Amino acid sequence: MIKHTFPNIKAGAVTLALALGVALPATFTAAPAPALAAAGDLDSAVTALRGIATMKADFTQTDRSGRSIGGELSLKRPGKIRFEYEESAQLLVVSNGKSMYLIDYEVDQVQRWPIRNSPLGALLDPDRDVKKYGRLVPTGHSNVVSIEVRDPKRPEFGIITLIFQRDRSAPGGLQLTHWVALDAQNHRTTVRLRNHRYGVSIADRAFTFRDPRRSSRRPR
Repeated sequence: MIKHTFPNIKAGAVTLALALGVALPATFTAAPAPALAAAGDLDSAVTALRGIATMKADFTQTDRSGRSIGGELSLKRPGKIRFEYEESAQLLVVSNGKSMYLIDYEVDQVQRWPIRNSPLGALLDPDRDVKKYGRLVPTGHSNVVSIEVRDPKRPEFGIITLIFQRDRSAPGGLQLTHWVALDAQNHRTTVRLRNHRYGVSIADRAFTFRDPRRSSRRPR
């Protein structure tokens, strides 16, 4: 089998990890009128996120060049998330609830970002106030809710936008369908979810990883 490399996909994974790990704001700015509708939708999104104890979903990540790669997402609150890319990518993004890791098995590298003070922790932890981490963005569609999160004081962290669709079968009546991460260089990474499975059993060991720096053979 031909061995493939995914330079843009890996760059997109870095954008994704940065956005989830450290790229989100600590202040909330209300969306444009109507204020009551905005407040209700934001509360609904908070309820939907807090209603997910565990979830698995298939994902497709698309980079700035339009190249896509698939995999499986596993989520377990509080704070644990895993992006298991298809085998050809030799790539893994995982959070153990304290730190976000990007593991590149092709080159035996590991990158780490803390998430303790990031909205990833807030989004997955029901004891924290999600509303202060985002801005509701009007979508023009009554069945779509969009939340944009950014830190105006740290533009190098970029922006991430979470998009929900109204679905009575999903926790809180809203299903997270996809998000878009935009880094400081204006490189866009889109992650789309499908085949959501809620309340599935996920062992904590799913949020660990084999460290390639310990197992690889290095030249003397």
